[in-house]
Amino acid sequence: MKLTNAALGRLPIAAPGYDRSEIGIGIAHFGVGAFHRAHQAAYLDRLLGQGLARDWGICGVGVLPDDRRMRDVLCGQDGLYTLVVAHPDGRRDPRVIGSIVDYRYAPDDPAAVIDLLAAPGTRIISLTITEGGYQDPDGPAFALITAALARRRDRGLPAPTIMSCDNIEHNGAAARRAVTIHAEHRYPGLAGWITARTRFPNSMVDRITPATTPEVAAALEGDFGVTDGWPVSTEPFTAWVLEDDFADGRPPWERAGVLLVDDVAPYELMKLRLLNAGHQCLAYFGYLCGYRLVADAARDPLLAGLLRGYLACEAAPTLPPVPGIDLADYQRTLLDRFANPGVRDTIPRLCAHASDRIPKWLLPVIRANLVGGAPIRLASAAVAAWARYAEGVDERGQPIEVIDRLAASLVPLARSQRSQPTAFIENTALFGDLARQPRFVADYGWALDSLHRRGARATLEALLGKEHP
Repeated sequence: MKLTNAALGRLPIAAPGYDRSEIGIGIAHFGVGAFHRAHQAAYLDRLLGQGLARDWGICGVGVLPDDRRMRDVLCGQDGLYTLVVAHPDGRRDPRVIGSIVDYRYAPDDPAAVIDLLAAPGTRIISLTITEGGYQDPDGPAFALITAALARRRDRGLPAPTIMSCDNIEHNGAAARRAVTIHAEHRYPGLAGWITARTRFPNSMVDRITPATTPEVAAALEGDFGVTDGWPVSTEPFTAWVLEDDFADGRPPWERAGVLLVDDVAPYELMKLRLLNAGHQCLAYFGYLCGYRLVADAARDPLLAGLLRGYLACEAAPTLPPVPGIDLADYQRTLLDRFANPGVRDTIPRLCAHASDRIPKWLLPVIRANLVGGAPIRLASAAVAAWARYAEGVDERGQPIEVIDRLAASLVPLARSQRSQPTAFIENTALFGDLARQPRFVADYGWALDSLHRRGARATLEALLGKEHP
């Protein structure tokens, strides 16, 4: 049975019981990918199911060529899609999500998107555009947003809230910076209006959500009889911590389990240094050991030992207290989440875009521990594993596809490190002065040499056995 509004009452799985025709658009969202549909859209669906937030439906906005397919799928399914929660014991709970009530592909009609963003009813503009999306303030999303803000200013309309849901530190501040820079370039005086009126709350978002594979759609159809052109599979765990700073109202997020706070910084630091940096510790060693699924790697005792040691001995001690969170319990939960075989997250996904991730997530742990005299052995080894991975050839001589915006420069640097061991970390744009920090260079150099001479498994055995100084 294909997903459409007409089929909702006959579907064999959980589906919206609310009347979607009564849902108004209050949120325009850039970047309708797997994570948005497993996270923000699912939270809003929960509110709609409670009879709340009827004016806060989502209109997705696509700006990239790859978004054409999302346009076609969602428009063909009346905005509906299936969220499949995969449990560690093998159970799968599918539910149809109905909170996305429209979708606009900006290249089709940019003016219509600006109309949407400038409409008084659109009170939140949200974003999941990945880490790299904020590095180009002249990108299409920010061009459309600032054009709409200029129109609002000129028409005397209220400013919206710009709400980043991306997995970066200080994501609201990053969105503010990008929007303001674009406004300064294109619209005289608009930056001051934005500063005075628009709100950019920071948030911490957390739900492991791999890219959808054909197997997910096939299993949904075979096991539950539902045909979905682009379902989403995710884990049971979900968290969203959001600063309660909105320009023109918000949905009652707290009724859906969102934690509204004055300052999200402790929560985002916890997540970035434990979950995200923990993924990086696992990813490159895991790939070099031959794993391609995260759950398989996380169940390997050596890799689990590496991760457990990094979390407890190197990362957690760098964190301030996190209100309401037991950090030891959070670490145990992470180990269980990573090892969930139902979430078929891939090692290559974690390895991609490392130059955007490791400098923000893992290197700050190393720097903090260098200042405090605390251990950096495991984190330094993870950086060395990235450098070895970036050579583009695995331990069996097979090619590695290095997916990174800096791959053209990183791969040659990595390949030169067999004769010049610090070549990779002398890239100051990524590593700053770490190549001049003797303790880091020693730990990194030992691990890289061991990876070259003995391979990943033997290096892990030595690390966990503390064989090197």
